[in-house]
Amino acid sequence: MTQIKVVKRKGVKEPLNIEKIRKVINWAAEGLDINTLKLESKLKLHFFDGITTRQIHEAVINTALNLTTPQEPDWRILAGRLFIFNLYKEISIRRGTNKLAYVGGGEEYLKVVKNLTELGLYTPEILESYTEEEIKEAGDYLKLKYDFLYDYAGANLLAKRYLCVYEDFPIELPQEMYMSISLMLAKDEPKEKRMRIVKKFYDMIAGKKLSLATPILINLRRPNGNLSSCFITAMDDNLDSIMYTANQVAQISKRAGGVGVNLSRIRAQGSWIKKVFGASGGVVPWVKILNDVAVAVNQEGKRAGAVTVALDVWHLDIFDFLELKTENGDLRRKAFDIFPQVVIPDLFMERVKENGNWLLVDPYEVERKFGYKLYELWGKEFEKAYTHIEREQETLKLKKVVKAKELLKEILKTQVATGLPYIFFKDTANRLNPLKHDGYIGNGNLCMESFSNFKPSKGFSSKLENGKIVSEIKEPGLVHTCNLLSINLANIEDDLELEDAVRTAVRILDNTIELTSPPILESKLHNDRYRTIGIGTLGLADYLAKREIPYGRQSIPIIEELYEKIAFYGIDESANLAKERGKFPAFEGSDWSRGIVFGKDEEYLLTKTKLKERWKEVLNKLKNYGIRNGQLFAIAPNTSSGLLQGATPGVLPPFSKFYIDKNQKQAVPICPPFIKERFWFYRESKYMDQREVVEIIAAIQKWIDSGISMELLFNLNLGIKAKDIYETVLLAWERGIKTIYYVRTIQKDSESEINKKEECIACAN
Repeated sequence: MTQIKVVKRKGVKEPLNIEKIRKVINWAAEGLDINTLKLESKLKLHFFDGITTRQIHEAVINTALNLTTPQEPDWRILAGRLFIFNLYKEISIRRGTNKLAYVGGGEEYLKVVKNLTELGLYTPEILESYTEEEIKEAGDYLKLKYDFLYDYAGANLLAKRYLCVYEDFPIELPQEMYMSISLMLAKDEPKEKRMRIVKKFYDMIAGKKLSLATPILINLRRPNGNLSSCFITAMDDNLDSIMYTANQVAQISKRAGGVGVNLSRIRAQGSWIKKVFGASGGVVPWVKILNDVAVAVNQEGKRAGAVTVALDVWHLDIFDFLELKTENGDLRRKAFDIFPQVVIPDLFMERVKENGNWLLVDPYEVERKFGYKLYELWGKEFEKAYTHIEREQETLKLKKVVKAKELLKEILKTQVATGLPYIFFKDTANRLNPLKHDGYIGNGNLCMESFSNFKPSKGFSSKLENGKIVSEIKEPGLVHTCNLLSINLANIEDDLELEDAVRTAVRILDNTIELTSPPILESKLHNDRYRTIGIGTLGLADYLAKREIPYGRQSIPIIEELYEKIAFYGIDESANLAKERGKFPAFEGSDWSRGIVFGKDEEYLLTKTKLKERWKEVLNKLKNYGIRNGQLFAIAPNTSSGLLQGATPGVLPPFSKFYIDKNQKQAVPICPPFIKERFWFYRESKYMDQREVVEIIAAIQKWIDSGISMELLFNLNLGIKAKDIYETVLLAWERGIKTIYYVRTIQKDSESEINKKEECIACAN
């Protein structure tokens, strides 16, 4: 072993020094429940003459990953710490210093901020907003211990996706990133308390109490960054609007946003164009254009754009729409990179239950003959208009009558085959829309958790000026826009920490509305009018397991109480901000202005809730000051954020307690944070009755004003029948759930074959 020579990073050779390696391993093992001798004994097999220090580092990491089991999960944390340690060394080399980069303090951090600003990676606003002394104070507050919180999957994701990169390698350390974000988040706070708020934000974000959405993590300290995750727009039934909407999608996708597009205004296939019957190609050709835009205009070079297209279930093109991603049929009418969703009213579900008929119509003909804009209607108004059309259907030239239950079966069959379409229960969402006085919600966003009022821009005109076609919007619409953040429940110890986290989250997200650079005009108009934010949660399964409560029906009372507290703290803090900064402009006439909270009136809040004694305080604040944000809560899937935070994603049970994520280079173990101590309190989604999951999501939905990314997972090895899937979807509607995200299946005799799910990077909060 003494004959082996090691090639150092600068090309110098020296004898292999086991003691040096042991020292680094012991540093990384501090506080972990592992025996480092086990690692050393396996490591010797990987050494050879001429091995580089980078190869030694990779060998140690991969050996630690291979040692990870549910009984010894801490090896993955050791691997994460070694990954971060390597990051320190590599960045030190790029900064031209012999000391490890993390050793710096205030002076070093000030240098970093200046350097990254000169390189164009940081916005000049940090240096313009703060004095050098304040930046040094922030640098002195950096805490190395927060780097010790990552396992390998989280550390690797952090470096690859979030840190600033120069010449294809990170040039920013994790704690520098978090502090720079915190400085930006607090830059407009009152100067006398600003540095205290900076440190609070930093501790919450770097300490993994709060998880910021990807656009905030990536863009906030960079020039002209979009911080919003979710956008929804609508395509009007004319060529100018269609092309304008395609451009909206391109601009949003370019800035890393996920987009929802409502297509229900578009006339059906075979409809009239300029009085020529049969000339319309329907919605599918326009979906294909949006599909190609999503592929061509990627999300800041990181991946293809992500677009969900929504169609109401009464639209005559619904069957073609369901075929967009299936493998059968005409390939020229496919859109494999798009994410379809079906918009469903209560009346349809009632017809399903009674095995009644359902009339499919062309929106253009209906509007021309009856004057109804079905796509704008919901609840009783929709039912009145739709039943009138049914009675007069003989006057319609374009129509089709089907059994409602058979159409739902087609939707479910497509879901089993492709995982899609998403489902949006329109009446439920609009009934509980606090902003229904000012518009309506047409469909959900890309991850089905965030939605509010939106409308297409109107009054397009095009004219020739100096040899160029100039388009003008006479009446701009609104594009739903929302900034996201999640509370990491895995790291919340008690009610005091929960309250602190929720209140801090409200302030952070309200600040981002002022800091973001919206990609399009209609997005800014929406931000200005509603100030919509989306506080979510991840790590619910961890929160329960840590308290020795299995995820299931028996946990519903605890879950409901938890989310009532989150709602209370969030609404109360937004009301405090309204007193401090002013209420959102469209407040008057909203549910908030009438003392209605998530559809619950004063009598309900003061008599039938856990916090009834405290709700009176909030209702008084709403009456006296209003509320700062038109909507406050939205629970995203948090798939990648779960990896980054080392917690289970979102509010669902984990798919598996322990699994290996294999890629070309290595096999990475993934498991929940408390797997060793609380193994038996983690239930796996693949073995659960999904009706039980629905009941839990319904309990949470009572205290969420927007939506929840609820995936359903059906394991066909457990004897699941079509009837079970049908009853689960019916139950979701009956229990007041607003949306269904992916429907995934595990095929018989294969637990590894799961319908592929693509996550929008924008919603990965």
